[in-house]
Amino acid sequence: MTSDISIRREDGVVVVAPVGEMDAVTSPALADALDDVLAAPLPKGVVVDLAKVGFCDSRCIGVLVSAFRQARDLGLGLIVAEPQQQVNRLFVIAGIDQVIPIDASTDHAVGALKG
Repeated sequence: MTSDISIRREDGVVVVAPVGEMDAVTSPALADALDDVLAAPLPKGVVVDLAKVGFCDSRCIGVLVSAFRQARDLGLGLIVAEPQQQVNRLFVIAGIDQVIPIDASTDHAVGALKG
């Protein structure tokens, strides 16, 4: 499977929205997109919109945790938004929901970061 990743800005917050499956093959593209966003002129924060991601494996989780730490080190917030039920369940089982903020709404996450 392949994945498409769109990136848009909303009031200084960057929304990264992958589509498809996030696995060992496609997660490196998400890592590259997040690295590019965090290396650009600093946004107010980053929202990773997972509404259209039907599958996420341990590689995807690693990418998200790494990006969260990188954002934190830059003094930025990073929120994962709208994970589908199966993906959210994986986050809970893996304890990721205790590390990375997860929001049920992308719009709410953007609002929280633009402060």
